[in-house]
Amino acid sequence: MNIRPMHEEDFEQVIELGNLVHGAGYLDFQSLSDIYFKGIKNDINANFVALDEQRLLGFRLTYAADKWSIDKWCSIAQWGIKPELVCYFKCNTVAENARGKGLGGLLLSKSIEAARQQGAKAGLAHLWKQSPQNSAVRYFTKAGGKLIKEHQERWSWENMSRHYNCILCAGDCRCTACEMLLNFE
Repeated sequence: MNIRPMHEEDFEQVIELGNLVHGAGYLDFQSLSDIYFKGIKNDINANFVALDEQRLLGFRLTYAADKWSIDKWCSIAQWGIKPELVCYFKCNTVAENARGKGLGGLLLSKSIEAARQQGAKAGLAHLWKQSPQNSAVRYFTKAGGKLIKEHQERWSWENMSRHYNCILCAGDCRCTACEMLLNFE
């Protein structure tokens, strides 16, 4: 297995896996391109892919500190750190046949290392509480992440900039986002 920074030539496989795991419309070329470039700061890329030869096993999308928009789902007063020093862990996705082997944690470690080099002191994530066996919250907690707040219906159609069909809700998403902060120091 090879974990390396994501490149634009990875987009097709990343979009396919993201939509398979999270639901149709989760990623498209434009949204992934926007995310990808927000993850690059000081020529350091905080987005990573895990490959088995040429087959994508998983990916981690991360916005660099000060390159993402803080919105109503961010409880800044509870972070205890300046927002401009916080990167945003957008998405960690692992193919079904590669789960349970620590790949999510490895991808997160690579992004943390890159975010530190970019100048971040912490990372925020809105984790999918309804992920299989609540694996998203579990792996992030294992890495040292602390729960800040649960946000009901974070990904519902009225709160998203575009429509996507959640894999669990079969349409308008009613899943819970766990806002979690991971300090690097």
